[in-house]
Amino acid sequence: MRDLAIERITTVVIGAGHAGLAASHFLGERSLDHVVLERGEVANSWRRERWDSLRLLTPNWQSRLPGLRYDGPDPDGYMTVPEVTELIERFAKVSGAPVRTGVTVTSVRRAGDGYLVTTSGGEIRSQAVVIASGACNQPAVPPFKDAVPASVEQVTPFGYRDPGKLPDGGVLVVGASATGVQLAAELQRSGRPVTLSVGEHVRLPRTYRGRDVLWWMDAAGVWDQRYDEIEDLTRARRLPSPQLVGTPERMTLDLNALTALGVELVGRWAAVRDGRALFSGGLRNVFSLADLKMSRLLNTFDEWAETNGRDAETGPPERSERTRVPDASRLQLDLDNGEIRAIVWATGFRPDYRWLDVPVVDAKGQLRHEGGVVDSPGLYALGLPVLRRRRSTFICGIEDDARAVIEHLARYLAARR
Repeated sequence: MRDLAIERITTVVIGAGHAGLAASHFLGERSLDHVVLERGEVANSWRRERWDSLRLLTPNWQSRLPGLRYDGPDPDGYMTVPEVTELIERFAKVSGAPVRTGVTVTSVRRAGDGYLVTTSGGEIRSQAVVIASGACNQPAVPPFKDAVPASVEQVTPFGYRDPGKLPDGGVLVVGASATGVQLAAELQRSGRPVTLSVGEHVRLPRTYRGRDVLWWMDAAGVWDQRYDEIEDLTRARRLPSPQLVGTPERMTLDLNALTALGVELVGRWAAVRDGRALFSGGLRNVFSLADLKMSRLLNTFDEWAETNGRDAETGPPERSERTRVPDASRLQLDLDNGEIRAIVWATGFRPDYRWLDVPVVDAKGQLRHEGGVVDSPGLYALGLPVLRRRRSTFICGIEDDARAVIEHLARYLAARR
């Protein structure tokens, strides 16, 4: 009798962000029976897990979802968190996605030739499952955080909202990707002394030769590079987000800009010993590598412009000043003396698959998949870095990814019949 109470739906999509809704769009186009399960509300992570001043890194004209394009008055601007939330909500309504909100998935496991999805609202048997719960479910914070003195408040980007929520005094921001540089700048402008711990990072100018740098990524085909064309795919999927910020002024926010604001730069945080944060040396090498990679990318843009006759309309090639190395960089910082009152961990994120009772997660907590086709028949993923192309990480990259993944899913279901 228990089995009779189990709901049967052909495909279950987990997550009602832009990725899950894109999957729903293409499932609907094929008239495939499905449901989208969401633990909170539509666009839940944008509502609950973003700081107040955040804007998209991509210009508005790139904010596109299947069948829905930006049509506002500011194509070169950058969406705020409420605007992104509204876009995703509108997409859910326009596409007619069968979303069930407030439903938490607690287990997905194989059941016969399909899956049993256990949720806070009951059980569902399905032939296929699309995991669209995102790659940023948990902040990736190093274990030595537990050795930080209790007098120092620690927050992650999930808990940070604005400078006023932190205690007065100095702040140590750890991580120099997009999140780290944006929060370091915001905190420094609030009047707090800020120290930024810098490791590997991706440096980019906000604009290049009169165009947004992401226009160049798009036009030159860099974003279209497929996952099976990338030499070191594992490394590509681990790369930090580029040092960019979306502002009306289209400003470049790199380490030189932060230094000019008064932010102190130190090396990668390596350990805590006797209440002291220990930083690695070698900032010069870290900076040189980031500068070299940026220069190579800009050379790619220049070659594309020349080859395609676009030099005249985009202006002459440009090169930024090298990242300035501090005259002296501290190798340790006393966390007990009151200089640092708060730490912001901008050290990246990782997915959370604790509910996934299928052996498809590797030792580092990542899904084993080939372009979104997970290593278990009928199981798929969307919304992960470089899932199928370099643009996969961004909202504008989900359409092509979702179309291809759902096409594979449809073929799989057809073969079963």
